[in-house]
Amino acid sequence: MPNEYDLNGNGKIDPVEHEIMLEDRRRRMEDADAKRDAQRRMTWFALSGMILYPLVILVASVAGLDTAAKLMAEIAAVYVIGASGIAAAYFGFNAMESKNNASSSDRSGS
Repeated sequence: MPNEYDLNGNGKIDPVEHEIMLEDRRRRMEDADAKRDAQRRMTWFALSGMILYPLVILVASVAGLDTAAKLMAEIAAVYVIGASGIAAAYFGFNAMESKNNASSSDRSGS
């Protein structure tokens, strides 16, 4: 099976190819880390919004913006379902990824 980093096809990883391999792995790890950070921030933002949404409705009502408070209250159910979906997807995909990583490490360890 040919190695994807064996660029000249001689069957071994030369020093230059080794450097390319290390750089590629480093970039993949950085990209995966950035993706996890972005997902985590998005989930925290959605959860914070779900908690703050009723407060915003209350503030609008107290400020005399009754029409705005009423309109926000009417769409609250849709907002909560959407934000909950984001949080559920985040935790669900993390659980699936953890399970896949655990099963692949079990296979490689045997």
